Amino acid sequence: MAKKRQIVLMKAPPKTDRPGTPAGPLGTPKEVRESLARFNTASDGSARQTGTEVLHGPGMIVELPQGVDQVQQAMVTVLDDDIAWPVLSRVCRHLQWKMIDLETGMSFGG
Repeated sequence: MAKKRQIVLMKAPPKTDRPGTPAGPLGTPKEVRESLARFNTASDGSARQTGTEVLHGPGMIVELPQGVDQVQQAMVTVLDDDIAWPVLSRVCRHLQWKMIDLETGMSFGG
């Protein structure tokens, strides 16, 4: 079995002349769910007690915090690189998000 990869999704910082300009939130939980649904990523309907909402997508699992007004980051567990990576790349390109690989620190997208 391949090693699982952990990636954080976050809003890409705005393109400005001032480096270090903070990035905004991904959106409200509803907006994030609706945005990811366009990429075949959604809840399986099971109840969770952990404080996170789990969405299942192609080759990945996305965890969103519960009880927040704005989602700042989403944690992604990549189960299959070959399937998940093209989807995550499209997500970042279309939604102006970026990915940060927690193991390497490399960022992609945005």
